[in-house]
Amino acid sequence: MRYWLFKSEPSTWSWDQQVAKGETGEEWDGVRNYQARNFMREMALGDRGFFYHSQKEKAVVGTVEVCAEAHPDSTTDDERWDCVDIRALAPAQTPVTLDQIKTHPELAEMVLVKNSRLSVQPVTEAEWQIICNLAGVSL
Repeated sequence: MRYWLFKSEPSTWSWDQQVAKGETGEEWDGVRNYQARNFMREMALGDRGFFYHSQKEKAVVGTVEVCAEAHPDSTTDDERWDCVDIRALAPAQTPVTLDQIKTHPELAEMVLVKNSRLSVQPVTEAEWQIICNLAGVSL
């Protein structure tokens, strides 16, 4: 299993909207960055991820699971763009802010810290465990 982080502006797509999609989940569509698209092409069913609210909140607010592997993004006819589907697993009991993440030396190399603009990014297993602990999520 691999781990990821999915960033969304809550005014565009929020954790509550993700949760409302239930078991069927939702396409993580609209990504127009080649690196983020390539990360989605690497994902497998059952991979886990953090759902991260960007903009003002800047926090991990929940965990998700990849429920459909990479396929053409339905929001465009341009065949260069793929997406995965994700479903909500668990809310963060305590949202973990970017500022909190930056205070942990063991998270200093996290992609979120180094390249906070990338909308889909990998997370190491160690980073996953630390942030799940901070969020009060056990998976």
